[in-house]
Amino acid sequence: MPDLRITDLTIEYSSGGYAVRPLDGLTVTAPSGALALLLGPSGCGKTSLLSCLGAILRPKSGSIQFGDIEVTSLNGQALTEYRRRTVGIVFQAFNLVPSLTALENVTVPLRAAGQRWPAARERATELLDRVGLADRIHHRPGDLSGGQKQRVAIARALALDPPLILADEPTAHLDYVQVEEVLRVVRELAAGERVVVVATHDNRLLPLADQVIELVPQRAVSTLPPARVELPPGEVLFRQGSWGELIYVVERGEIEIVAERADGTEELRTVVTSGSYFGEIGPLFGIPRSATARARGDAVVVGYTTRDFRQRTGPGFNLASSESPAGDAGHTPAG
Repeated sequence: MPDLRITDLTIEYSSGGYAVRPLDGLTVTAPSGALALLLGPSGCGKTSLLSCLGAILRPKSGSIQFGDIEVTSLNGQALTEYRRRTVGIVFQAFNLVPSLTALENVTVPLRAAGQRWPAARERATELLDRVGLADRIHHRPGDLSGGQKQRVAIARALALDPPLILADEPTAHLDYVQVEEVLRVVRELAAGERVVVVATHDNRLLPLADQVIELVPQRAVSTLPPARVELPPGEVLFRQGSWGELIYVVERGEIEIVAERADGTEELRTVVTSGSYFGEIGPLFGIPRSATARARGDAVVVGYTTRDFRQRTGPGFNLASSESPAGDAGHTPAG
């Protein structure tokens, strides 16, 4: 019975020359037979993680293991066989061939695997009947609704009966009637020893899930007093790509804000001095830090929750004044 095990996984890519880490150190296990939801807003790393699980994208570090297969170390023919036999992918945009009928679209992976046409046609017909499209097998994608296209895509992903199914936003752009059709099929997929991983921001899928993996940490409402932190020279307060709840004000010393480039070098964005604040955009909008903050010399900073920070800065606080994309450039409080 294959379990899916993700260990200390970090995904990194380049955006505008800078290193972006949508996931940093993720560890999670999905047992055999489970329907696991990757839950979170756009940009939190759901599709990137699915791409790694499907061996389309290589993570920066960490391990993905499905049963006895070490996915992150596959190469050559072993990689081809994993993609063909072990994993089936349901793409958000369907990725159906417009000129082919539903039946022909489902036969594509079967024919690519060497099956003769009669056997491939029989298997495709069976799968389309399973997803409720027995009366649409000769229709092309342009003649199908969004929900019907999604079900064809699901049937195609099931063609070679893979034990791991990955679905990227399967309910996106579907109305409530279409969603009901797709939800039924998605729930039925996680049967026996198959693991199904669905990336979504759609809360309507929550009741179906055996496991929910939230890729964005929950932000607790805190009433704790301000956190005073003493930093020796070179000490890192927070790193690029990390999540945080606190906005910081420099009480003494200097904090340098550096952005890590994709090539491993750093760019000094600014130096935050006594009386100025930094790191406000991430906590306020629930996004990762896009720069690293560390002490230039001995420094003391005070961390505030977003509520306490707003009370401290007063009505004069204006996010539009932020110069840095991450809000880490450093500003002077309004009050």
